[in-house]
Amino acid sequence: MVAFPLGLPRLYAILDVEQMGVRSPEQVCATLLGAGVRLFQYRHKQGLSREIFEGVRRLIPLIHERGALLIVNDRADVASAAGAHGVHLGQDDLPVGLARRVLEPEQWLGCSTHNLDQLRQADASPADYVAFGPVFPTSSKEAPDPTVGLAGLAEARQATSKPLVAIGGITVSNARQTVQQGADFVAVISGLLAAPDLAERAREYLTAVSCP
Repeated sequence: MVAFPLGLPRLYAILDVEQMGVRSPEQVCATLLGAGVRLFQYRHKQGLSREIFEGVRRLIPLIHERGALLIVNDRADVASAAGAHGVHLGQDDLPVGLARRVLEPEQWLGCSTHNLDQLRQADASPADYVAFGPVFPTSSKEAPDPTVGLAGLAEARQATSKPLVAIGGITVSNARQTVQQGADFVAVISGLLAAPDLAERAREYLTAVSCP
């Protein structure tokens, strides 16, 4: 396991290519970096292997310039080959133990969990951090898992000592509550990407999650 940097700003911005419209991932990433975001995930569910690899490689110089971190969604092979900072796995992706073998020792490995049984399995695995949710109703997935609510998030916090990322339906108005219930980071897709002013929305999130 690699110690995940808890000193970063608590907003975990997910760069979902399918939700960017006419903007490029580089444009979105540069805007968010300028607003103070330092933790990113590159998500391209419909992309081919080479597309995902090249997309990550284009982002890395921007990320490195600001001392930020870039995690690749699903693809441990791409994260390793492209020199990203790590990979984030879902329940249907490569098992955590196998993915750990693909990554370099210094690369981070995170995984999504949706109930306490999955979270406990992740806690016992080589994962460096665990995501839990959806905390609130979300439209980012076609068939989302049942919501766990703030009470479920609080239970998750008690069930693991690993860094905990809250996922699912997190808005500016409820982001602070997720931190108060023990989340170390809040992962956001549409709450950011659908905003008319991306930089301003990012700053609103960062302000909301900076106070306990």
